[in-house]
Amino acid sequence: MKCGMPQAKWQGALLADSDDTIFIEGNHYFPPGSVDRQYFQDSSSHTFCSWKGEASYYTIRVGDLINPDAAWYYPEPKDAASGIKDYVAFWKGIDIIE
Repeated sequence: MKCGMPQAKWQGALLADSDDTIFIEGNHYFPPGSVDRQYFQDSSSHTFCSWKGEASYYTIRVGDLINPDAAWYYPEPKDAASGIKDYVAFWKGIDIIE
């Protein structure tokens, strides 16, 4: 389901902003081009969802503040979730403003 104009913010930084997010299971998935990559660091963490596949994570860094594994995405989603390939979702204190 497409949504309005959500923003993802943490510690005063705008992490993502898009009028084209996809809302699944209570999470906004932001298109890859809508995230400000200066705040994202690759993480070695992974989890598995039975219908979406293996998720990879990003650690968010704003100045000296670090929020480990606070964003995730599916680089190779299962067919049922192909529409969110590389889209980024957030948790762990990241504010989603709708």
